[in-house]
Amino acid sequence: MKIKEMIVVEGRDDTTRIQLAVDADTIETNGSAVNKTTLDKIRHAKEKRGVIVFTDPDYPGERIRNLINQAVPGCKHAFLRRDQAKAKHSKNKSLGIEHASVEDIQRALEDVYELADFSGSDITKEDLIHYGLIGGKKAAERRKRLGELLHIGHTNGKQLLKRLTQFQISKEQFKEAVEFIEQEEKDA
Repeated sequence: MKIKEMIVVEGRDDTTRIQLAVDADTIETNGSAVNKTTLDKIRHAKEKRGVIVFTDPDYPGERIRNLINQAVPGCKHAFLRRDQAKAKHSKNKSLGIEHASVEDIQRALEDVYELADFSGSDITKEDLIHYGLIGGKKAAERRKRLGELLHIGHTNGKQLLKRLTQFQISKEQFKEAVEFIEQEEKDA
């Protein structure tokens, strides 16, 4: 699988793992201290080839993703679930792309999204409350599962509507995913 876009990752181990999974070039941020030089590289790559931001599914990874979004709008995004990015050895609590399987990386890169300054969405905060995604006992669990099903990553209650809007998730896609979650809960 050849990827045209440059893939932004956090470090050298992520690059090594990505290159086992796909034929791609990377830009490494060297952790969460994303400097002007790195942002300039990302901006240039976006103009020439396009960019996919593929950071770890943790707080520093989200922070890097947000910094890049602000400095270089219009990048594409790929996500791994936390369970896909956990170290395989029980003593190692590390979380990162470098621990993911080749198959999980390939699937994540097939399901990329482009963030857009999409001003409106037909999904409302009331929909989130109605479907128990904010303010309920199982809200965090449901948001996590929704992020997995829609390939938009895990988010907190405050950010969910923004993420759904940015990734242009339609109300139909949203309802299908929520109904699937409800069915899973009934079957469990």
